[in-house]
This record gives sequence, structure tokens and C-alpha cells, in this order.
Amino acid sequence: MLENRRFVIIGAFLMVGVAYLMRLFYLQVLDESYSIESSSNSIKRIVEVPFRGQIYDRYGNLIVYNTPVYDLLVTPYKARIQDTLTFCNLLGIERHDFDSLMTAARSYSRFKPSLFLRQLSKEDFARIQDIMVDYPGFEFAKSSLRTYSSQTLANTLGYVSEISRGQLEKQESYYYRQGDYVGQNGIEKYYEEQLRGKRGIKFIMQNVSGVAKGSWKDGELDTLAVAGQNLYTGIDLEVQQYADSLMVNKVGSVVAIEPKTGQIIAMVSAPTYDPNILASRHFSKNYSELAANPYKPLFNRPVMASYRPGSTFKLIQALIALQEGVISPNTGFSHAGSPVKCHGHPGTGTVASAVRYSCNPYFYHVFRRLIYNNELNNTFKASAEGLELWNSHASKFGIGDRLGVDLPSEYKGNLPDAKYYDKIYGEKRWKFSNVYSLSIGEGELLITPLKMANVAAIIANRGYFYTPHVVSGIGEKNKPLPEYTVRHETGIDPRHFETIIPGMIGAVENGTVLGLARIDSIQIAGKTGTSQNRKGKDHSIFIAFAPAHDPKIAIAVFVENGGFGGSAAAPVANLLIERYLKRKTKNKALENYVLSKNYMPNVVLPNAPKKVVPKDSSGQKKETLPPLAKHQNQPAKRNEEPLASSGK
Repeated sequence: MLENRRFVIIGAFLMVGVAYLMRLFYLQVLDESYSIESSSNSIKRIVEVPFRGQIYDRYGNLIVYNTPVYDLLVTPYKARIQDTLTFCNLLGIERHDFDSLMTAARSYSRFKPSLFLRQLSKEDFARIQDIMVDYPGFEFAKSSLRTYSSQTLANTLGYVSEISRGQLEKQESYYYRQGDYVGQNGIEKYYEEQLRGKRGIKFIMQNVSGVAKGSWKDGELDTLAVAGQNLYTGIDLEVQQYADSLMVNKVGSVVAIEPKTGQIIAMVSAPTYDPNILASRHFSKNYSELAANPYKPLFNRPVMASYRPGSTFKLIQALIALQEGVISPNTGFSHAGSPVKCHGHPGTGTVASAVRYSCNPYFYHVFRRLIYNNELNNTFKASAEGLELWNSHASKFGIGDRLGVDLPSEYKGNLPDAKYYDKIYGEKRWKFSNVYSLSIGEGELLITPLKMANVAAIIANRGYFYTPHVVSGIGEKNKPLPEYTVRHETGIDPRHFETIIPGMIGAVENGTVLGLARIDSIQIAGKTGTSQNRKGKDHSIFIAFAPAHDPKIAIAVFVENGGFGGSAAAPVANLLIERYLKRKTKNKALENYVLSKNYMPNVVLPNAPKKVVPKDSSGQKKETLPPLAKHQNQPAKRNEEPLASSGK
């Protein structure tokens, strides 16, 4: 027994010894890391940052690309500068800038290189490259500058900037380092993992003066940087730029969607700014100016702004009521008993005519009949059950929740249910008379422009939609994320859409849309809306799709303080439909009308001097234009007298 134990103990010691020998062999012969570390004075490890993926429009036009630049890094404990003033003149910086940059570098680390000066051009690099040998502790690193082919799509694309300390600390897997660039908004942020690529590493031999002497071991241990994947979008760059021009001097949104795929054709947040100003070394200064701008150009209105949908929501009311069988295509209502008033139009004896003329009393009665379409005798219980049924239908149109667009910070909006009103009034203490404003798209309803564009796409498709998305392909065309290929059904029978679409066509051809806004040879189905605004003039809304019987584009336009949807939003939408389908603008009269309009309200900043209104020779006040967002791309144009509108 003792003899056996002795062999076991000896065997254990032998196994431990063999393990140590194998580990020692690996570290000294196979593993190069310790060899590199021991040679740190003569071998330099250089991390190569890959180019971010480029971004294209639906026709292959380049929207975002990379321009090679150089960053200047500093290692504080190595830095030796004999004449600071000469050094500052060489780099074109002020002395106080030098002091703050060195302080920031030391606070990060005295022994690790960190960013000193970013984005030197190739010309600047060539000018100072040789001279910088006289300044130990400074070195160059190749980098790239995000560059935009057009002054458009700023909020949709987002921007790239230096990663913050908080983001560094929160990253789940160690990838980013101090000074790295990262997507901060828009699709730059949403597709960061695909766009950023994969880093490479080079090992370079250098002499005691830090002069490179070639690759170490002929590059045997080097790894190549892999560029990020390109993104292909559904954006039509020509239509996008045209939409931007039409929204100059206006606050609001444009969202255009290809109904059969959910690809976003154009997305405007007005007022906008030139995305190149957030790609320069003056990022902080430019960002601060944009953030302080009273028109909030950094606010991405298509997915973040919320409005009452107004009369555009009547389309959903009609479809739900038709599906539930509480009305038929030929149902008519009188105006009697309605607390919401009519705005004057011919009779509405059918659903189509009610849509055409946007009759408020008609949809009040439709909503009332829908809410009380149950056998409950208690009015409060009946209202709660009816509202839950209505809510379940409306939610399938994407109302009241996030659609899942490939942009950060999408607002979910509000679609009230019974629990919502229970919190306001108390359980079983509210009824239809408390919520009837929902019938005409007012009250507690809140939607985003993106959702209303999606509603237009749903009607164009006769009952289904694909989640709206900007990027239609990752790495190659027509290869979006899987969730954007899923078809979502609303549960409304397709035949009911054929009931309301003639009314939408009638609204454009001879209804609530400004007569000038018709487009020859294109049949457009549309619906106007006026969203109540407690702080000023009402907001103008218009949703549409075309051609009506073979839809290629669905669109929503919101113009804040624009008044009736038929006179402000509809002309913008119809011009964009014409440009997308015909690739030109024939209706020049309508284009001139839109370009002449200025709906931007005066904004008074805190502590700003009072506005002085000039007077002409007769003593009458002159018309003055409100201040424009600083970074808008086109000059203001003076208002002209509005053309007559045919109704709401």
C-alpha cells in the first residue's frame, strides 16, 4: 500500500514538472508577446484603424465616404519642446490651446500616447512631417475624416465623434480606446458594429531616435485592418435634396416610403444643417452652436417629434368601423347631435364622400357607434370595452408603439386605452363623452411623422406593411437586417381599403387639397389634416400615395404652424411625388408657391433684445422675416399672398 502511494506522489510531481516545462517552452519559443515586450525600445506596436464603411443611395450614388487624414499623438513623459511658440506656429494653434491639449493628455496618461491634434490634411502632414523629428514624444497616426457628398440627411445619417469616457467605461467587450471615433446618432450609431470594421496591428523596428527601420520579422505577426461594411440605403438622393429645398423656411418633417418594401426614400427634418460641420476638428464649437439654435436642428423630427394626427386619423377610424361592421360603404350620418362642427362642404352620404370632405360630425358618429358596439348596458363599462376594441385595431397600424426603424431615439407616441383614462378619471368614471375628440384625431393621440407615412404605406398596400428602414443592404444591395423583411398585417379586409381610397383620390382632385397642388397624369390618393397647436398656429399635415392603383411611393408631410393641411403640407408632398415618379418638376407654379412660403415663427431667446419693427413712410409696420436657423443651406424668401384653399 505504501509503495503504491509513493508511485502516485512521484507521478504527480512528474506531471507538474512536465506541465511547467511545456509552459516554459511555449513562452520562450512559441509565444512572441514576451519577445515583443522585451524589445519595446526597438519594436513599436502600431494599431491601424480601418476605414468606416461607405454609405450609398438606392441608385449607387455615394452619400458618405472617407477622406484620409493624420492625427498627431503625444506621449507626455517623452515630450520635449524647446520653443513652445515656434511649435504652436508650426501647428497653427494658440498657446492656450497647447496648454489645454497637454493638460488633457497628462490627465489621461503620462506614459501612453493620446490624441493631441486631430485631422491634419495630407498637405499639413507633408509640411511638418520632417520637422516633427525635432520634437520627441510626438508621432503621427493615419486616420480618416467622414465626408458627405451633399449637404443633406444630417439627422438620418447621424455623425461620428470621439468616444466619451462614459461610453468607454460602459462598453461590453473591450474594443474602443481613448481617442477612437464612434457613431453617435442616426444610422452611424445604429449600424456602428457593421460600419467600424476590424483593427489591424503592425510591428515596426525603430532606432534609439524613434526612426522607423522597417517591419519586424518581415510582418510575420502583423494583422491587416479590415474596412467596415458598406451600407446601401433606399434613399433617393435627388428626391432627398429636392425635399430639403422645399422645406427651407419651414419647421417640420417629410418621410417618403416605398410601400412594397418599407424602404425609406426620403427623410427630412427641417430645419436641417450641413453634416460636414460635425465632421471637422471644430466639432465641439459647431455642435454647441447647433444645440443652442432655437429651431433645434439636432432634433430628428421624423422619429422624435409628436403631433396629434388630426383628420388624417379619420382613415383609420373608417377602416376599423368597416371591419367591425358598424358602418357600410354607403352609410351616411347627419350633423345632429355632434359637438364637433362641420367646416362647410357638400353632403356626405357615403364613407368615400366623408373622407373626401373630411367631415367632422360624420366621424364623430362613426367613432360613437364603434365604441358602443357591444351589449353592455352600463355606459362606463361599454365605453371601456369599446375603447379596448378600438385600441387593439389601431395598434396594428403601428400607432402607440415604436415601429422599429433603424434609427435611435424613436418616440413611441400615444394610443390611449381604458387603463390610460382610468388613471385620469378613475375606473368606471369616464365614458364616450370624455374621449370623443379621438374621433377626429385630436385629444390624447400622439403620433410621429414616420408613423403617418407608414399609415399611408399600409393603405397603399391594402392592409399590410414592412417596418420602415433606411438601410436596404449591408455589405451588398438588397440585404437588410432580417426584421425588415417581415410582413405585418393589420387584420383589415383588403376590400375595405377600396372603400376609402376613392375618397382620398377625390380629396386631391376636388376636395380638401389646394387646387394648384394637383399633378397632371399622376393619380394621387391623399388625406389632409390639421393638428391643433396650443402655442401658435395649427400644424399642417398631409399623407398620400401614388399612383393610386399601383403605389410606388407613400408620403407624410408635416409643416409646423402651417395651418390647413391642404395649403401647406399637400403641395410639398405632391411635388415630391412628381419628382420621384417623373424625375422632373413640371408644375412650376406649385413649386414657386411652396418655395415662397415661410412658416418659421419668431423665436425669442432668453435675455435677447426686444425686436424693433421697422415702419414704412406711411407709418405702417413693415413685414419682417423671422430669424432663420444659422446652418440652413438656402436663403430666406419673402412670403407671398397665399392662394385660396378649398377647405380643410
